[in-house]
Amino acid sequence: MKLFALNKTRSFGELVAKELNLSLSLYEEREFEDGEHKARPLENVRNQDVFVIHSLYSDGDQSVNDKLCRLLFFISALKDASAKKVTAIIPYLCYARKDRKTKSRDPVNTRYVARLLEASGADNIVTMDVHNLQAFQNSFRIPTENLEARKLFGVYLLPLVKDDSPVIMSPDFGGIKRAEQFQRTLTKQLNKELPVIFMEKYRSSGVVSGQRITGDVKDKAVIIIDDLISTGGTIARAADSCKKLGAKKVLALATHGLFTGTPDETLQKSPLDQILVTNTIPPFRLDNTRTKEKVTVLNAAPLFAETIKRMEEGGSVTELFDD
Repeated sequence: MKLFALNKTRSFGELVAKELNLSLSLYEEREFEDGEHKARPLENVRNQDVFVIHSLYSDGDQSVNDKLCRLLFFISALKDASAKKVTAIIPYLCYARKDRKTKSRDPVNTRYVARLLEASGADNIVTMDVHNLQAFQNSFRIPTENLEARKLFGVYLLPLVKDDSPVIMSPDFGGIKRAEQFQRTLTKQLNKELPVIFMEKYRSSGVVSGQRITGDVKDKAVIIIDDLISTGGTIARAADSCKKLGAKKVLALATHGLFTGTPDETLQKSPLDQILVTNTIPPFRLDNTRTKEKVTVLNAAPLFAETIKRMEEGGSVTELFDD
């Protein structure tokens, strides 16, 4: 087995490799004056099972498109070098939010990204808490795995809410399934049944509205769960509504912390007590912000390492998420 991590995801890749008692495989990534690049493995991959780690978020140096292009080219280079099987480990999958047509002649970008990855030669895709699981699974013709952070969140939250009356909240109706899954996880850990509620959310031409909450939050610890935080506006609105209705404390969980926009204006000023994310995306946009004090980053690398191990040894990945 060979394990590669492209440069911009190398820190996360090293955490995964450490869990597997491996060293990252050597490769070369060169930049050219006109913005083009090349990447090649520096180790023999012929007839090898190869795993490539690369998280597809934009940062100060590379856009989402830059990172996607680099991943596609490197997968193709591995296949040209006679790798037996290439699995793309993509902790954060780009373009997953545009998974259906909402207006006439709209693109379905999730499906287009799937086609590109398949065309590059990827044999398997592994990601984590994708925005729309059904759309993700239906977009690919190759095997896919969607990892879940709910047990990771549950273990951390247990001592924080065990003496309270927790309520699990989805910040919109579309996230009810995710909230119900987390409710089952936390119910099992606390050994008591927890309610699930949601907040109305309407979006039109980029404007989000709706603040009515279905369910009782008075004197409760409200746990808002979502797949990602982008600007944070949705979670901040939900937290504000909960506190106005008498919630004792409000915590937010999101697997992917993009933190775009102005987090100090949106999240620091909100009544959120704590925000939990994972390191699928490093919270670099929170550097030099006060919001950083509210955020706790949980390490998802052990989960990815265990998934790689099971895929290589023929074990069950699904069992990792069985309640």
